This record gives sequence, structure tokens and C-alpha cells, in this order.
Amino acid sequence: MPKRYPSDQRERAVRMVMDRLEEYPSPWAAAQALGPKLGVGAETLRKWIVQAQVDGGARSGPSSEELAEIMGRPTPVHSRCTF
Repeated sequence: MPKRYPSDQRERAVRMVMDRLEEYPSPWAAAQALGPKLGVGAETLRKWIVQAQVDGGARSGPSSEELAEIMGRPTPVHSRCTF
């Protein structure tokens, strides 16, 4: 089962990494170095960093709002299920 992090911990971790990102060759390198210090898994932190970059316009991809909208839509398969 995935571990859920409090939103304030996520925001603080992303802010700290984004402030230091230029010191590392990639978001992955930053996440590997800083994740254990922040109590967050490296891959989780990398995903948060990438999503923050998308939301900030520095990287292409669906924004957090777009992802929330997509996740809220029923899929055609789910709408046909009759449990």
C-alpha cells in the first residue's frame, strides 16, 4: 500500500529541492541526494519535482488540475460495469 505524505511535507520538500535543483545534474540526482534527508523516497520526490515543474510551466505535460479532472472522469469500461 502506498504511503501518503502530508501535503505540508510535500510542499516543503518540493520547495527545498527546487531551491537547490541547479546544484544537481538532474531532478533524479537531486531526489536521490535530498530525499533521505527529507524523509521521502527518491522516486516519490522526483515525481513531485517533475509535477511542480509542469505546474510552473518549466516542463510540458498535464497540470495537477488537468490530472485531477482526468482522474475524476468515469472510464467507458467502468460505466458499463454492472456489479
